[in-house]
Amino acid sequence: MDETAHYSQPFTELLANERLNSLVPGAPNLGMRPRLDALRIETAFEPRTVRDPDMARCCLAAVWLYHDFFDESHRISQGIATTSGSYWHGILHRREPDAWNAKYWFKRVGSHPVFPEVTVAARELAQAEPPSHETEFLLRQTAWDPFAFIDLCDTARLGHTPAEPLCRRIQLAEWRILFDYCYRRAVGD
Repeated sequence: MDETAHYSQPFTELLANERLNSLVPGAPNLGMRPRLDALRIETAFEPRTVRDPDMARCCLAAVWLYHDFFDESHRISQGIATTSGSYWHGILHRREPDAWNAKYWFKRVGSHPVFPEVTVAARELAQAEPPSHETEFLLRQTAWDPFAFIDLCDTARLGHTPAEPLCRRIQLAEWRILFDYCYRRAVGD
């Protein structure tokens, strides 16, 4: 990922290979386990200094989730009582798949500063696809609707719409946007 240039070395290495994660839990990326286990807030962001420990913990939860270690990500995200922590928790449950629980966490998120950017990214990705009744809302929405996206992911997962590849691309864009937001705030950018 080109946007990793401003991340510390541990995160750059963990994000070097793009992962178009499934809408459900995938097999943990065991090759990354040692690097993930070695992550510590005190050193993971060096040479930068952590200014916001909650945002730093969000970054840790995010990379565990990126590599499909759900339990490890969940242990971290469930203890972060911020909108960003709830956002990561909601993404995890959306992929679990546990739509009800995901919606609970997105209710706790409320509105998030990354929603406008996620809205634009989702619209652009949807515009590149053949039109579909199920994905039409992505083209029309003026604000990100995480609940509609949860429903779309559920529909795609069950095979009721061919939107599964689109959902995965939106999920990756959302992950990147939220991770970047958390990383920048963790180090005070």
